Amino acid sequence: MDKQPETLLEAVRYFADEDVAREFYVHLRWPYGVACPRMGCGNADVYYIKTRKQWQCKECRKFFTAKLGTIFEDSPIGFSKWVPAMWLIANAKNGISSCEVARALGVTQKTAWFMLHRLRLAMQTPTAEKLAGPVEADETYVGGKERNKRHPAQAKSGKSKGPGSGRMIVMGVVQRNKPGKKGKVRAWLIPNTQTDTVQRRIREHVEGGNLVYTDALASYAGLKWSHEHEVINHAFEYVRGNVHTNTIEAFWSVFKRTVKGTYIAPRPWHLQRYVEEQVWRFNERESASGNVNAPGLR
Repeated sequence: MDKQPETLLEAVRYFADEDVAREFYVHLRWPYGVACPRMGCGNADVYYIKTRKQWQCKECRKFFTAKLGTIFEDSPIGFSKWVPAMWLIANAKNGISSCEVARALGVTQKTAWFMLHRLRLAMQTPTAEKLAGPVEADETYVGGKERNKRHPAQAKSGKSKGPGSGRMIVMGVVQRNKPGKKGKVRAWLIPNTQTDTVQRRIREHVEGGNLVYTDALASYAGLKWSHEHEVINHAFEYVRGNVHTNTIEAFWSVFKRTVKGTYIAPRPWHLQRYVEEQVWRFNERESASGNVNAPGLR
């Protein structure tokens, strides 16, 4: 393909043909020629069986398709639906619901939900590289507000069953933008906001000695022993020169819009996938719009 589609309409028209969509994906996965994807083999001496739409490796003698070893491996869904689905989730800043994908692709809602979760799995970007430069760290809560969960008598007295009961905690660190380079973000679900929990995450993902900006949460006290540490107390101010957490707060704003406006009430055991989706989209924000070479497909 000489020129990639630049709009969703062009993509749907182009990839409506299953053979074309498959060929496009094969080129994305093996830009330098098809090779056996089986672990321990990797031989590039293969031949294509057109009637079966499979390759056979001349070394291990085993057959394989373009889906082997990918998120598509055990799925009967064709690439003519997978590729537009990639486009949809990669370009929807506030996320896209399975109902909308089902209507757009002509599949059931269950199938669309399955496809989106497979793509979120591919959006995971584990890396051992640590963030450097000025970094902001913060945490946020996901779930209903406590005042909406109280019994009328408790609401009147101001008492509840416990602080943050039923709410999930997401922590994130974001690297500030530098000239010519956009900062990256990392985010995870954490069980609590205790000192050991939040500081361990920072030490794992931020280079020692680098400057870290946080709010006045007591759990960040002592971070100065491993990093430069500046604190902004939101009870009195939100910005003091370069001291602020506005970058990570902006990320939380988009993430909350995604959770509240699109996904409404994600189950706790699925929330990490939604976090990773938003992290991937933030980190790939410099990519060209409509780049279907998106969620880790190789």
